[in-house]
Amino acid sequence: MSAPQRLHTRIWQEEPEPDNAFAARAAFCHGYDVYGEMLGRVRWTEMLFLLFSGEAPWPEQTELLETLAVALANPGPRDPAVQAAMASSTGGAPAAAALMAALSVGAGRQGGARDVFDAMTGWVECGMELAAWQARLADAAPQRLEIWPSSDRAAGFDPHGRRTSGIVLQALDQLAAHPLAQRLRWLAERRTALEAAAGLPLAMTSVAAAALADLGFNPEQGEMLHLLLRLPGAAAHALEQRALGYKRFPFPPVDLQDDPGNRAVAA
Repeated sequence: MSAPQRLHTRIWQEEPEPDNAFAARAAFCHGYDVYGEMLGRVRWTEMLFLLFSGEAPWPEQTELLETLAVALANPGPRDPAVQAAMASSTGGAPAAAALMAALSVGAGRQGGARDVFDAMTGWVECGMELAAWQARLADAAPQRLEIWPSSDRAAGFDPHGRRTSGIVLQALDQLAAHPLAQRLRWLAERRTALEAAAGLPLAMTSVAAAALADLGFNPEQGEMLHLLLRLPGAAAHALEQRALGYKRFPFPPVDLQDDPGNRAVAA
């Protein structure tokens, strides 16, 4: 019988059990012994940071990521991704389907993870130069052809709002007060000018993009983390709605201006 082979990627290394090649005796994340040293000593956000960045976070980085994680943990039942999870679950779909529904709907440019990617690309291209941002936000030309539908608005701004929502302002104020929050602080100080250039109020995706950029993540990493960090709320609402049933969705009835049912009654 040949000796068990070690499994090794840039991120993860496993040492197999001597008598079971399908089970690991030890696992290392970027060189750190996960079960022998990390377990019971580090927080979940520290593990996330290590997985994505390849380095253990400073305490300040952990604190900033944890604050962002709380802000994103539950987008709430108004959010389309959460609604998708609720609808899937109440229809009897398994747990994985509810989460897939949330990921699918929350992946795009309408307040989703691709919007975060686009906003983080702005930080790469414009840095903290107001004139560069104003020029970028004023140009709403369609993006190059790709799998995502083009957006007709600036990334990171709310196409439905007339003013910045209260929770976006609260999240921005809290995150911008952190010592590492260079881009977040710049965003808070110049929010009015940026909103004027975009013609729209700031959205939570813009706050998330600035925080993730301050943490040193690139746009691809930020997009993935945004998808991940918003799943807890979708999961919790899906479980709640499964128990309540489809007749008890927490939404008001739709007020149809031209209800076909009324025409049928009149006839």
